[in-house]
Amino acid sequence: MNQEVLTTAEPTVHRMLSIGSRFPDFRKKCVVSTTPGAEFNELSSAELRSGKGGWTVMFWWPKDFTFVCPTEIEAFNEAAPAFEERKARLIGASTDSEHVHLAWRKAHPGLRDLRFPMLADTSKSLAEELGILTPEEKVAYRVTYIIDPEGIVRWMSAYDLNVGRNVDEVLRVLDALQTGALTPCNWVKGAATLN
Repeated sequence: MNQEVLTTAEPTVHRMLSIGSRFPDFRKKCVVSTTPGAEFNELSSAELRSGKGGWTVMFWWPKDFTFVCPTEIEAFNEAAPAFEERKARLIGASTDSEHVHLAWRKAHPGLRDLRFPMLADTSKSLAEELGILTPEEKVAYRVTYIIDPEGIVRWMSAYDLNVGRNVDEVLRVLDALQTGALTPCNWVKGAATLN
């Protein structure tokens, strides 16, 4: 009697890049403006590690032309001055192309005057290296990274596709990291740190 051995293939699981890891090298196109002739630029990981003392906050969303994503992008844009005060560069990213980003910015009133670049990871290579792609659609989860001036991830958070994140919490964590001190639960900027 012939017995057939059945095997079930395990899905490929990529581990998310986490705290203490060096943020991967990349060079990607991004949308920086809606002004004709000045819409696109390139952004690279080398700029994140420029040695100028700046931090980076990179946040990912699943898809352009959706519903939760613009609420987050608008909230980060409203908070852009607060990130600038903290010498933190803000970068938004998804796996959509720079042309889709531009079309969305032109079509959505709340996205026209963004103060940060929209990075286009069209090849999905950076999202894959970060381990943040959904298994089915291969779009990015809602992931946020705080990266120090040396290019090391100091904080990350990940949300499921249907849950929007909290920009105030990103700012709170950035403040805590920038103190270089121990901070207690629910610490906020200006409160005492632990000795």
